[in-house]
Amino acid sequence: MSHGARVIRTGVSSAGPAAPPSAAASSAGSDADLVDGAYFRSCAGMLKVAQMISLLVGFISVNNSQWTDYSAYSYFQIVTMCDLVMILFFYIIHIFRIYRALTCVSWPLAEFLHYLIGTILLLIASIVAASKSHNLTGLVAGATFGFLATVLCVLSIWSSYKVSCITQSTSKYHA
Repeated sequence: MSHGARVIRTGVSSAGPAAPPSAAASSAGSDADLVDGAYFRSCAGMLKVAQMISLLVGFISVNNSQWTDYSAYSYFQIVTMCDLVMILFFYIIHIFRIYRALTCVSWPLAEFLHYLIGTILLLIASIVAASKSHNLTGLVAGATFGFLATVLCVLSIWSSYKVSCITQSTSKYHA
């Protein structure tokens, strides 16, 4: 009997289960091939939209506030915009099924690394913004939405890339 940690992926991408092929989707120029409508309604798709909205609200809150610590809040703005652009990039990748055409890129790995690095930077930026806010409402709101986006990114990592320990048995049962 061997015990060990194994990574288990439940699908090819974080887009959810693949749709069954149909006769209408088999034609080369159909709209069904161009856009994945099921991704809009999937948990991963809605999670990405929520992340983008919270990052945008956090950016706008900090951008429209009066602040004096230029370096702390410009760092927060840069991190939120870079994270927003990358999430939008992966959202478009899944919506238009670009991951099927560009098979030379490991899309699950690229998305995982983006979420890992982006979440860490966003957490740092939100902590810095919260510590420098000095009870200015726009800055507090920006930091709050930064923390909300961090939680949503962690939730996305957790739901897409689960690691579990599985025990394997080498013995066979005879009937």
